[in-house]
This record gives sequence, C-alpha cells and structure tokens, in this order.
Amino acid sequence: MGFGRVEKGTGFGSCFGLGVIMKAIQYLEKGRPEVVDLPMPVPGKGQVLMKIHGVATCPHWDLHINDGVSMVPGGTVEYPYMPGQPGHEAMGEVVALGPGVEQFAVGSKVVLWQDQAGVTQGCYAEYVVADEGNLLAIPVSFAPEEVASLELAMCVQVSFDQIANVKSIEGKRFAVSGLGPAGLVAIQLAKAYGASEVIAFDPVESRRELATELGADRVLDPTDEEAFPHNRFSPEAVDLAIDCTGLKVSIEYLMHRTAEVVALFGVLRDEVNFGFMHWCRGLHLIGYGAHNKTAAETALAHISAGTLKLAPLITKTLPLDRYAEGVALLREQKAIKVCFTP
Repeated sequence: MGFGRVEKGTGFGSCFGLGVIMKAIQYLEKGRPEVVDLPMPVPGKGQVLMKIHGVATCPHWDLHINDGVSMVPGGTVEYPYMPGQPGHEAMGEVVALGPGVEQFAVGSKVVLWQDQAGVTQGCYAEYVVADEGNLLAIPVSFAPEEVASLELAMCVQVSFDQIANVKSIEGKRFAVSGLGPAGLVAIQLAKAYGASEVIAFDPVESRRELATELGADRVLDPTDEEAFPHNRFSPEAVDLAIDCTGLKVSIEYLMHRTAEVVALFGVLRDEVNFGFMHWCRGLHLIGYGAHNKTAAETALAHISAGTLKLAPLITKTLPLDRYAEGVALLREQKAIKVCFTP
C-alpha cells in the first residue's frame, strides 16, 4: 500500500490555522492512510505547539483503525478519520506557546502522557497542538525511542496501582499474559516492584525471547498444556497476574492458575467465567482504572531510573511517510512497535 498526496484533509479545515503547510497522515477510508498537507495548527489558551520528534505506534489501535473496527466494543469508525490519528504516543519540542501557558517555554522537550482523543488532530504529523496539562517535561538527552511511549507506560502503571490497592507485589510470584508492548512493560514493572518471580506467557517465540531479555524469569507457551499445568490450589500457582490481551481464553487461563489477583489490562470484549472455585478461594478479578498524571510521573521516574526500558519495544524506526510499511510490520507480527520520525 503506497502513499498518495492530498492537498488538504477533508472536513477539518476549521481545526487548523492558516499559513505554513505541514505534513500528516490521514486515513481517508478503511485501509487507506495517505500523506496529506495541512495548515500549521495554532495553539489556543493553555496550549503549546509541539514539533514531533518521534511518535510510536499503538499496535491494536493502528490495526483497528486501518481495518475500520472501533477499539471500543460497539463503537464505529467514520472516514475520513481525523488527521494525525490514531497517533498519540509522542515526544518532541515546544516551538510556540498559546496564551496563559506557564509550565513550559519555547525549546522545552516534552512528552505526551495521555491520549488527546480522536476529536483533535493526532500526532502522526510534523506538528501537533497539545494542552499543557497533557505534557510532561523530559531531559534533553532522551531519544524518541526511549520515551515516546510514556502514555503506554502510564496505562500499564494504572493497572499496577490497581493491583497494589488489593495486594502487595513485593515478594510475590507474578504472571504476565500477552507479550505485546503492554506485556513487556508489565514484566519490567513487576520486577521493579519486587516480584520474586515473573512468568510470562505468549505463543510467539520471538516475543518470549524479548521478554527474557527484559527480565522475565520464565517464558512459556500457553498453548502447550504441559508448560504450566498447575492450578490456583497448588503451591506452584502464581500469586498475582495481569492479562494484556483482553481475550477470554487468556484471562481464564490466568484465573485458573492465580491465587490472589488477576488484573485485566487488555480491552475486554467478551464475558469471562468467574465461578464458585474462584470465589471460595478469594480470587480478586479487577478491571481497569482511570488514566492519571501521577501514574505517568511514576512511569517516567521508572524510565529515568532505568528500571523501565521502552526502546527495546521499538523494532524499527521509519520516516513518517512510510507509515503504511510500519502498519504492515505490525500486522505480520514482525514488529512490536514502530517509531516514526516526521
């Protein structure tokens, strides 16, 4: 799938200022991302104009939008999609200030800590307008691959906060199911919070190998019935677990092998079976919490301390006009994440 050229994004002219033209990616229809020319956005009150240095894929989101499927169960996707979306894991430099901005100056290096949603221009672009409250300052030494995916790290940190509200992680045996980007972050956070052993599950061998490099003590194929045959009643059961797939089969696999807490990080699309044998042993099945700046700051502290490494999740770095190539790598499971440099 190649890129064409479009003079302007359809239907979004009022979102942008006039004058200098910049480039962005826009899904004009299902399966058709194009390079488009757009007027440079202008920051409003409490906003900054951010020059994107690097923006990382959110694989499920990119693939869903490419395929015309909503990330939210029951939702719909309309085209042409908002320019720059679904790009949201981005870092860069403040190049202009809107009225009332107090936290940043021109030249500040920043990273988005939360998605600004699909109603505004996204970060698959040369520039983006961001609310100052959605940004965190970062050291100038950080490369895009090291920090662009802070928003993902924040999301996973939210689940760890949920677990910690129920049970301490320190000294516990911890399982992670699904070794995509979130699962690979979860392995590192579990180790950072003092888990005595981290066991990682994924059917893809290359992902199990990367999980080992990032600190997993054991990596297993859940499709192998003998890989981890224990149940929640046995001494070999794990204490805590996080599912990063959202799949019924994965969640129930963990529920059968976990004694205390199973946290659901992946987007849940099907009902799961929680029965008498889970109830009588006091298994906690916990959902997701709210995105928050404290979780982002905690994740950034882990990155700064070296206890969380995001760069190994970036399989390939490409220029923005090769976006379609990056999506193909995700689909073929030849990349964990792709970082684009406008």
